[in-house]
Amino acid sequence: MHRKHLQEISASSRNASNLMWCWDSNKPSDLFSGMGVTPMEKDLQETENTPQDYIVKATPPQKRQRPRDRDECFVIARRPRVARPAQSVISWDALPDELLLGIFNYLHLIDLLRASRVCKRWQRLLTDESLWHSLDLTGKHVADGVIGRVLSLGVVLFRCPRSCIGEPMFTKTRPLRLHHMDLSNCTISVGALQSILSRCFKLQNLSLEGLVLSDKIISSVSQNEDLLRLNIGGCSGFSSESLSEMLSNCSRLDELNLSWCDFTADHVKSAVGHLPGSLTQFNFSGYRQNLELSDVKTLVTRCPELTDLDLSDSVMLTPDCFPVLQQLLHLQHLGLSRCYQICPSTLLEFGKKTLLKSLSVFGIVSEGSVQILKDSLPHIKINCSYFSTIGRPTSGIRKSREMWGMKCKLTLNYKDYL
Repeated sequence: MHRKHLQEISASSRNASNLMWCWDSNKPSDLFSGMGVTPMEKDLQETENTPQDYIVKATPPQKRQRPRDRDECFVIARRPRVARPAQSVISWDALPDELLLGIFNYLHLIDLLRASRVCKRWQRLLTDESLWHSLDLTGKHVADGVIGRVLSLGVVLFRCPRSCIGEPMFTKTRPLRLHHMDLSNCTISVGALQSILSRCFKLQNLSLEGLVLSDKIISSVSQNEDLLRLNIGGCSGFSSESLSEMLSNCSRLDELNLSWCDFTADHVKSAVGHLPGSLTQFNFSGYRQNLELSDVKTLVTRCPELTDLDLSDSVMLTPDCFPVLQQLLHLQHLGLSRCYQICPSTLLEFGKKTLLKSLSVFGIVSEGSVQILKDSLPHIKINCSYFSTIGRPTSGIRKSREMWGMKCKLTLNYKDYL
């Protein structure tokens, strides 16, 4: 069917002495496309497209043919492929687990949660306990089941004050790795708090300030024998017997805040009668009618190493307590604010006999008397702080992202709900 066409091409070839291959540039070459060959462009100056010596050089030896008369053969040559530089591509799947964990360690909490949805391998790696060492959910609304899953990942440092915490809904019964936890002034049910603390055995710092507790919760706290700092100021809902048991078991306590709890006289006597001898800082303020001189004597006898003591708002205290307090040879900071039976003259005499560094006497000394105390006791700072920092995770009026001097790595810096 193409015989006539080929004869025309052959005839034209005999008339063109230097032409190797020609075609009508105005017509599409279906033949080329059918063969999978890309036609070469015609030279703009009607010269040869490809020199003969270049064709011989570019053609493999096994495919070279002895050249005949140019008017008797056709030569079709492909352009040589241009060598492209090899590109080295490394897949994420080729990276070892250790390297991926090192990369994931730089992610923020939100990015960490999003990355866990990429694939099953990433989900497995992103639950490694090395990535969840410390977590801060301050002021957040934490839905049911979230706390149980997160704490089970191996969180050691957990900061969640002023948050609304749902039911933890733990799926595993193994103990938690928690060493430091702050749940101060959060909204949480007694059952949810008990579920968390019942799995804690290694706590060293704990703050539950302002929460409603129970005897079971206090019993769970007492199973942490390495507890060093405890803040349950403003708490309620537990008996004096459970308080005595907790203080007896936690014999390594260094800082203790029992201020403004819902205590009766029995609670006060149980507390001072079971204080551990290792205690150096103690906040026992807020017991207007329940703290008496006999309780102060018991306190001093059991804790001779005290350096910080706050007995503010104890209306029953009289100047007779000063000879007892002088037995604390290491006492440096003392709070007696609003102890209205103590007069400025007795404070002046007491200050001269001790090695105090600071003294809080708000409410019982007028502004003029405060200046007299400052001038007479230049080595003591008078009324330098409104609030006690004993046992509290953070101190001062400035917002801090730290708790007991430790900072959490994983935080939510904007309003987000889990």
